[in-house]
Amino acid sequence: MKGLEKTASRRRFFRRGLEVGGGLLAVQAGQAAPANETLKTIHALRSIHGDFSDKQVPAEQVQTILDASIRAANASNAQTYSIVVSRDPAKIQKLTGYRATCLLLYCADYTRLADVAKHLADPFSQVDMEAFVTSSTNTILAAQTAVIAAKSMGIDSLLTNGIHRGDIERLWEILDLPQESCFPLIALVLGYAKSEPAYRMGRLQGPGVVHYEKFHKLSAPEMDEIVRQHDDPALHLGLNDGWRERGHKHYLDWFYKEWMGRNKPPAGESAIFKRLKKSGFIDGQRG
Repeated sequence: MKGLEKTASRRRFFRRGLEVGGGLLAVQAGQAAPANETLKTIHALRSIHGDFSDKQVPAEQVQTILDASIRAANASNAQTYSIVVSRDPAKIQKLTGYRATCLLLYCADYTRLADVAKHLADPFSQVDMEAFVTSSTNTILAAQTAVIAAKSMGIDSLLTNGIHRGDIERLWEILDLPQESCFPLIALVLGYAKSEPAYRMGRLQGPGVVHYEKFHKLSAPEMDEIVRQHDDPALHLGLNDGWRERGHKHYLDWFYKEWMGRNKPPAGESAIFKRLKKSGFIDGQRG
């Protein structure tokens, strides 16, 4: 009886969340299956954390992924990004920390536009922070489109910002990237899982994710529900299943204290900030 009361209470909570504009529930088990093949592909997406198998992604499929990627929406149809393709496992591991056979490195990049402008003797505005935000948006849209295209062909993937860890200058040294107006934003590792993951990661449901008409500030009960969802092992929202053994009351206690707190802020400018400034994206400054 208590279980039924809890279920009814939870339903009332979610219904009220929708009424106050707090968010939209994600697709749950038992609901209707995705309506078409595109939606099935999107709902089947997963990230492979760990090494990929040695199975090669066929060159023609890599080209198909690239062709789909560049169809992504982008501001002014300027395609302010570059994609560096590597099929060298040793190089991929140096860049990302993962062992794989195919890498697409997505860079926010204005050098192509600048070079063509110079070739035509036309003016070209210096890049700045606004340009970086625009280019980053274009770049991420292209990268995510590649992920969906790959999955539609049965190819697994991992989007990783691991390229920014360690000596960031290695990216320019290994790949001979332009020193100005170019910044490697995210790496897309493509391949096939060495072993099947035990489960697919879940996604947070309820208020705080989708907002209607105006931003909805979470109430205390809504935040309690977010904590509960992260604590529920059946939802697979967490990065670490051993947080209880580490002495935490809630998963998010571990997340805030240990995961987010593992990297201390630098004493001065971070390596990424220095590189963005050198590239010209911080208010057009260089050097």
